[in-house]
Amino acid sequence: MWYFNSPLIVFGEEALCELSRIEGKRAFIVTDANIARLGYVEMVGQQLRTAGLEYQVFAEVEPDPSLQTVRRGAELMRQYGPDWIIGLGGGSCMDAAKAMWVLYEHPEVAPEGINPVEPLKLRQKARLITIPTTSGTGAEVTWAIVLTDTQEQRKLSLGSRENMADIAIVDPVFVAALPPQITADTGMDALTHAVEGYTTAWHNDFCDGLCLMATKLIFHYLPRAVADGKDKEAREKMHNAACIAGLGFGNALAAMAHAMGHSLGAVFHMPHGRAVGLVLPYTIEFTGELMAERYADIARFVGFSVASPQEGARLLANEIRNLAKSIKQPLSLQEAGIAAQAFEAALPKLVENAESDATLVASARIPDSAELQRLYRYTFAGKPIDF
Repeated sequence: MWYFNSPLIVFGEEALCELSRIEGKRAFIVTDANIARLGYVEMVGQQLRTAGLEYQVFAEVEPDPSLQTVRRGAELMRQYGPDWIIGLGGGSCMDAAKAMWVLYEHPEVAPEGINPVEPLKLRQKARLITIPTTSGTGAEVTWAIVLTDTQEQRKLSLGSRENMADIAIVDPVFVAALPPQITADTGMDALTHAVEGYTTAWHNDFCDGLCLMATKLIFHYLPRAVADGKDKEAREKMHNAACIAGLGFGNALAAMAHAMGHSLGAVFHMPHGRAVGLVLPYTIEFTGELMAERYADIARFVGFSVASPQEGARLLANEIRNLAKSIKQPLSLQEAGIAAQAFEAALPKLVENAESDATLVASARIPDSAELQRLYRYTFAGKPIDF
């Protein structure tokens, strides 16, 4: 038995107008300082005022939100008493909003204790709306929450099906001015979601089509979106693709690229999408024999010629590297600017973090400690996996 969860998704131009139709008294907007500076909070606020809602803004979410930030935001929520919570921004803002919502309704819960087993009984006080301002994380339609324990230098993969948003608003207006580097980073994040969702050990019929379509859209439109940010079609297709990939992997789970990428992000503060996208080809090669047919499926659906299933993993890994190179993404940790001495010093921590990451268990082939160490070493050097 398995589950498929999804919010109500409102997408396309002027999707933001859906906010003017909600009913309530108060909204609490969770975002970051840059999103507020860009005027996106005011755009949301205008729609809320039309709906007759007051609102308060928490614009203090940092990249890779910490447990401390979540606790602080939840306390302000309790003081304000909203009946709608709005996560506005990239994955960090939306994940922070989900976690704050849980603590708002249940102050007795520690954020690091949010899990899919214990019931939360949410929606007694508020409901959640997510509005992505990047095309990558898919956090608007997933129940995953990724927080950072700054003391332990590790990312925590948390979440419950109950903390999925009620409404996801996927409006391309929010990504019209996204810089090329962020477009590339978040696009590789979406690609990793789509590929892993199709090849995780928990892949399923309900998610397969979503993952394949998202992968195809990303291969076709990500280079265009990076090359010309004013390409409206590419922007909208990438925004949709990120959401579709979120639905796909969110209901099939992520795998080893996320475990390794989360660890890299926590130790070296590498942007999440860049980290998981960088390690993705190496994890494809590592799991290739067990998921040969599925990697060949992806390659064929995107439009590549695959002679045999056995060729699928290697071909797909190489085409992902070609895509990454075309949008100026690093293909190795060394190329990403990590010094050899720093890498060697951090290697035990990288392995420890990856082994404790919840996403590792969904990998088709689960590496032991020695294999993880080799995987990181190959990834540092840019060497294709041969073991």
